[in-house]
Amino acid sequence: MKPRLALVALTLSALCAAPAAADFARIQTKSDFLDAVTGKRLTRALVDLRVSPGGAISGTGAVWEVTGVWSWEGGYFCRTLVWGGKDLGYNCQTVSRDGAKIRFTSDKGAGESADFNLR
Repeated sequence: MKPRLALVALTLSALCAAPAAADFARIQTKSDFLDAVTGKRLTRALVDLRVSPGGAISGTGAVWEVTGVWSWEGGYFCRTLVWGGKDLGYNCQTVSRDGAKIRFTSDKGAGESADFNLR
């Protein structure tokens, strides 16, 4: 896999590498999560996603389609993703927000993180 594609794959597999910042506050409830993402696009370099209130994930990563489903389980955003036809699997993540940025941290907060702009 080319280096750029590997970077995009890592980002998408975590839906998820940025150091923690004191200004990010953990989102604890599904309601607060939906307040943050409903009607917004989650964007970062080469990635443009939408997370619907009904449990769907859609968008693009690099030039490939991203699809998936999500649920809120025990304070975590749990999702499955398919990127360009490749199943990236199931993962539960912590979600934090700082204004117009949202951070997903894989493996229930113990893994890689990715920040997205809320647009």
